[in-house]
Amino acid sequence: MNETVRAKGESLSLAGIFPPIPTPFDESGDVDHDALCANLQRWHGYGLAGYVVLGSNGETALLSVEEKQVILQTARSTIPEDKLLIAGTGCESARQTIELTDFAAQAGADAALVLTPHFYGMKRANLVSYYGAVADASPIPVILYNVPKFTHVDMDAATIAQIATHPNVIGIKDSGGNITKIADTVRQTADDFQVLAGSAGFLLASLVVGAVGGVVALANAAPQQAIDIYGLHREGQLDRAAELQRRMVPVNAAITARFGVPGLKAALDMLGWVGGPVRLPLLDLSPEERRIVESILKAGAVL
Repeated sequence: MNETVRAKGESLSLAGIFPPIPTPFDESGDVDHDALCANLQRWHGYGLAGYVVLGSNGETALLSVEEKQVILQTARSTIPEDKLLIAGTGCESARQTIELTDFAAQAGADAALVLTPHFYGMKRANLVSYYGAVADASPIPVILYNVPKFTHVDMDAATIAQIATHPNVIGIKDSGGNITKIADTVRQTADDFQVLAGSAGFLLASLVVGAVGGVVALANAAPQQAIDIYGLHREGQLDRAAELQRRMVPVNAAITARFGVPGLKAALDMLGWVGGPVRLPLLDLSPEERRIVESILKAGAVL
């Protein structure tokens, strides 16, 4: 790894709130690039630190390599240079991940979010070797992505700390929700290793134990509320931050654990963004489910 990459990684701050943006599809099932640009332009009106493109909420597992490449190009053409573009590039093999990460770097991504490989079940040695190979080859900084709900692989703090010694691995998005582990990850890693909460459901708790920000689905539908939780914590207004965190719990649950990506896309449609349909095997919400999401958004003063 060259010194230019190391210097860039050391200077890249992940502090703040990042929405893991969905991928809009048109009625024929193709990627709707106009809608993607329109959504991004509206999000630009908020104080977001940047965007995660091709994450779990982007239905990345349902996209072809070619679609991923064009989505990255479209996103970078629309995202201002002062906002980070974090590209989801994790694939099952290190070879595939390196190839997609290299493309993401050429397309202008600032960092790569790399999902844990999981198909064969992973031990610590597998994960350390995999991330080491990806970080060695990557021309941009690497962020680990731990999401045991989907992968059934949950990296413990000691494994994360071992991988984090690589100078091109700068942080982790941890979606597991284990605050004790998040605190222990902060304890076991260097001061410049940056931990991001992977859900707004535990955003404030993560910030309290040392996270620098969050990659949270809530920031798609309620960006200001997510930003305010972060900002109130930074200002030391923990009572106000906690009240807002509590109010957002049912909203966040509706667009994550309860209804998932279909719920998030339905919420965006209701709020003036373009959510649009999901891809099979995901299913769009039923009319009754949409009514439930709408009532939750209203109760949370989001809609």
